[in-house]
Amino acid sequence: MFEPSILIAIAVSFVLCVALSPLFIPILHRMKFGQSIRDEGPKSHQKKSGTPTMGGIVVLLSLMISAVAVILFIPELELNYQVWLLLLVTLAFGIVGFLDDFIKVVMKRNLGLNSKQKLLAQLVVSIIFYFVLRNYGFSTSVDIPATSMSIDIGILYLVLIAVMLVGASNAVNLTDGLDGLLAGTSAIAFGAFTVLAFGAGELEIAVFSAAVVGAVLGFLVFNAHPAKVFMGDTGSLALGGAIAAVAILLEMEILLIIIGAVFVIETLSVIIQVISFKLTGKRVFKMSPLHHHFELVGWSEWKVVIVFWVAGMFFAAAGVYIGVLSL
Repeated sequence: MFEPSILIAIAVSFVLCVALSPLFIPILHRMKFGQSIRDEGPKSHQKKSGTPTMGGIVVLLSLMISAVAVILFIPELELNYQVWLLLLVTLAFGIVGFLDDFIKVVMKRNLGLNSKQKLLAQLVVSIIFYFVLRNYGFSTSVDIPATSMSIDIGILYLVLIAVMLVGASNAVNLTDGLDGLLAGTSAIAFGAFTVLAFGAGELEIAVFSAAVVGAVLGFLVFNAHPAKVFMGDTGSLALGGAIAAVAILLEMEILLIIIGAVFVIETLSVIIQVISFKLTGKRVFKMSPLHHHFELVGWSEWKVVIVFWVAGMFFAAAGVYIGVLSL
């Protein structure tokens, strides 16, 4: 049975996000922080143009306030370095996403930060994350799930952290393309890590992950089709960085690939599309990321989202099963 702190974190974060969103959405409207829709995207998305974006700010506020409040309120928990690192990574990637969104919607540069600027910021956060871990004597070994094997990769752990944080943040960002898609899949993935963190006795990490679950479910109330607000890069980059940080702190780096398989598949679809077009001039998919391909073959937006949620549940269950065998 879950610790009450985990259920409290979910509930507080959910209520906070549901309460803040109706106050925040009109502000986004007044500030004209509306989403611009790419011309090359599915035509059905053009009607979404002008829908407020940067709703990820509410998600960040909700999860960070609730996580800290619950940990401070419950005597058995403490704001240890792991919690501060999770908050740092989440906030830092959220700021990168905010700058990206701000440039898109306010400065009217539809592509936002260029790839070099975004990568540099993500790498700086990754390096800071690594050195804080090393300062606390964190292991540089990588455990092989469901086995007793562990490989110490030494300084290469810095590379692994950078790949995980940068890769996960961008993969989650790519998944944020349909109403409710990212909110649902991220709730499922963080839910899986909540279970694993609890099983590993890392209650603070479990509370943080649970707070994320509550926040994105609260956001889903307003982001489900037809969406009243979008998360934007502010939310998606933050969630991607956060889930990678959780996996690293739990020493379940490889499990991230399984639990976050939907994000991985979305990213692979983009990579395959680009490579195929450059080498052959032909596209494998009607459009990438993969969720747009299914839209263009005739699936409704809700059908795509539900199928991806179900796939996310399957991968999350598989990851939890393998993770439990490793505990």
